[in-house]
Amino acid sequence: MAITNQEEREEERDEEMVALGLESVVSEARDTFEKGKTKGFEWRRDQLRALLRLLEEKEDEMFQVLNQDLGKHRVEAFRDEVGVLIKSVDHAVQGLKKWMTPESVVVPLVAFPSSAAIVSEPLGLVLVFSSWNFPIGLSLEPMIGAIAAGNAIVLKPSDLAPATSQFLHDNIPKYLDKEAIKVVQGGAQVAEKLLNLKWDKIFFTGSPKVGRIVMTAAAQHLTPVTLELGGKCPAIFDSFKGSRDKNVAVQRVFGGKWGPCAGQACIGIDYLLVEETYAQTLIESLKGVLKKFYTKPEYMARIINAQHFERINNFFQEKSVSSSIVHGGSVDPDKLFIEPTILLNPPLDSEIMTEEIFGPLLPIITVKKIEESIEFIKARPKPLVIYAFTHNETLKQRLTKETSSGSLIFNDAIVQYALDTIPFGGVGQSGFGGYHGKFSYYNFSHKKPVLRRSFLTEFSIRYPEWNEKKLQLLRHMYRFEYFGFVMCFLGLKTIGKWKITTG
Repeated sequence: MAITNQEEREEERDEEMVALGLESVVSEARDTFEKGKTKGFEWRRDQLRALLRLLEEKEDEMFQVLNQDLGKHRVEAFRDEVGVLIKSVDHAVQGLKKWMTPESVVVPLVAFPSSAAIVSEPLGLVLVFSSWNFPIGLSLEPMIGAIAAGNAIVLKPSDLAPATSQFLHDNIPKYLDKEAIKVVQGGAQVAEKLLNLKWDKIFFTGSPKVGRIVMTAAAQHLTPVTLELGGKCPAIFDSFKGSRDKNVAVQRVFGGKWGPCAGQACIGIDYLLVEETYAQTLIESLKGVLKKFYTKPEYMARIINAQHFERINNFFQEKSVSSSIVHGGSVDPDKLFIEPTILLNPPLDSEIMTEEIFGPLLPIITVKKIEESIEFIKARPKPLVIYAFTHNETLKQRLTKETSSGSLIFNDAIVQYALDTIPFGGVGQSGFGGYHGKFSYYNFSHKKPVLRRSFLTEFSIRYPEWNEKKLQLLRHMYRFEYFGFVMCFLGLKTIGKWKITTG
């Protein structure tokens, strides 16, 4: 018992040391922000340029750690993470001055003389939780917006990608302002300690389960939160008359399902909806594309760890699910490998159709008419994205009007993530708060209205004594009926639109 008590006391001391260390790190970052160091244009621009240097000079090291953590090929790593970040930083540097410029707004004539503008100001000290599937991209992409907006930052990389986490911890202080931008490593215990501290914004990428924990902790300090979650993203595959468009669409399904991190992507295609008469054509086309593109094992990333491997492998354990496999299904626990697998009509109440798959399994669900896919999607939680491969303009219009999702993409997949001119984010259970490009800047900014008034004019109708004339003047003022306001103010009144009589 004495030994147990001693171990407990040592564990408590360790926890206290962790907490004290985190508080010191966070305190330095907040003090740096309060001193105003991060708010100027030059600091923001210089930090973004430094981040660009990091991406350019440390490219090979990033390729190595992404391969070590996830088995990503260097081309995949550049396509999905490093290259996307270079593009995003370039865009932020080019747009920064314009984003920081106060936005003039119109002020009603009744308030003359006055002027107003919307000024973007940084929120303060922000906490960024990144995810393990794109451990560099999902760490640095939100940081680009936070830096551009003039915030101090604490980044908590995912401990499930340890090599990448260590890379970020070691290199970010070498390139960026180490007083204002911190990297904190650790697991769930460290994350919990961080959440107990006060922040001006929390940006979280991960699962809905952990997202709820983040929101609960943030509520204690009324901290605003952006949640980038996920869910089951459907893809509607309509019948195609022309073979070329069909083949391109099938290739893009491959890219949207098995291309990014072996299907371990929140925006990846989770399942397909297709007319039952076209299902076999689609399956054969998918098999052909898999054979064409998946020629070497290293062309596809591996499952992140044994726990996630078992989670995905457990989808097969139901006999009704395993019997629906029409392609693939082989696994290698030692190599954390699961073959790209196609399933036809697994039970809708099975786990594979109720939980986000987040892996290389692709269920195909058939409908009698493709329009039925709309009700199928609407009956389920709002997804992060809906994909639809179709030439049917009526179907496109109905999907736009009748469904709700973080985004809606026609005839392609995944590419929306790389666009700086549209926001990326979810709705409902798939998350909330958009970012990328100027939307990242807005995400980490407070748009503060600034109104300037003169003492030249003053209206007594704002104050008691109250009377009918003041009521009439207020009626005219709130409708911006300046002619009627002047007539009423002069003791005249209007009948109809133009007839004027004396009181």
